[in-house]
Amino acid sequence: MGGRRTSSRRARLLIEDRANAPVFRAASFWEIAIKSALGRDDFQVDPALLRGGLLAAGYDELAISASHTMATAALPALHKDPFDRMLVAQARVEGLLLLTAGAAVAAYRGAIEKV
Repeated sequence: MGGRRTSSRRARLLIEDRANAPVFRAASFWEIAIKSALGRDDFQVDPALLRGGLLAAGYDELAISASHTMATAALPALHKDPFDRMLVAQARVEGLLLLTAGAAVAAYRGAIEKV
């Protein structure tokens, strides 16, 4: 449990560091909207409220581009979830650090940190 706290603390420090520009991805909101509409218990969030809160907190929104979608084809088949694969592809194309709680996402090489 101590390692988890350390990782979470590091994530918070990275996000709060004014030298970094935190972004949220449109792909995450696509996933939230779909899974919320399906009535999934683990996606009980209003995507519009979440987006507004992130924008108000100074986050930038990263849209999905053709270069992002093409980059998913170069990813090894470590993970089948298309939303997570898009996050990895976007991080690679944009040169961003991806913070994730998912072990499958963290298995990809590159600037990915499990928190």
